[in-house]
Amino acid sequence: MTIARVDPGEVGSLRVAPSILSANFTTLGADIATVESAVSWLHVDVMDGHFVPNLTIGPPVVQALRATTSLYLDCHLMMTNPGDYLEAFRDAGADGCTVHVEVGGTNALIEQMRALGLRVGLAINPDGAFSDVEPYLDRIDLLLCMTVFPGFGGQSFLPAGLEIARQARAAALANGWELDIEVDGGVDATTVVACTEAGANVFVAGSAVFNRPDPAEAATAIAESARVARARIEV
Repeated sequence: MTIARVDPGEVGSLRVAPSILSANFTTLGADIATVESAVSWLHVDVMDGHFVPNLTIGPPVVQALRATTSLYLDCHLMMTNPGDYLEAFRDAGADGCTVHVEVGGTNALIEQMRALGLRVGLAINPDGAFSDVEPYLDRIDLLLCMTVFPGFGGQSFLPAGLEIARQARAAALANGWELDIEVDGGVDATTVVACTEAGANVFVAGSAVFNRPDPAEAATAIAESARVARARIEV
């Protein structure tokens, strides 16, 4: 039985999105169950072996996930030709898809995702520039700022990737755009503080969640660190 898509929640609210890249694929359903009490999003890393030097999963795994969880499926497509697969991911149960600005054809991809009823995400690598994504911020739902170079889990956090998040949040506030800003790579209960201070509100965490003895507790700790950091900013 396929479980229907769920509401992504209020734009701008703090949330942790555990990445299944760090889960045990032989017990994937059980691993996801360990975090369901603590999170509302699940991050699905899709790598094609071309855009990034790794190969992971495709629509069949998303379909299997959709049949077992009601979590919002946040699918990050690290692919050279995401447009060829967006409909398949939508049909498999993806709630939102994020494509990389580096692959080009961004306007057409945004229109395609919108037409398919997907929540629209745009990603940028840590060596990119704010000007690469600025023209699209008023037409997307989520900006993903990478804090590692995509391809493999467990990498060290690159704080330089936060500058784009900082500029994007300032632009969103100045223009009244509703925009989730997500960070991905090396995020844990410590680095999430700088991410929050830069304006991010969605935090992808892989090894910092699934490689801990209690994944739900680890996700909650990251969320609490973000909450404290935001409260300090808002004082």
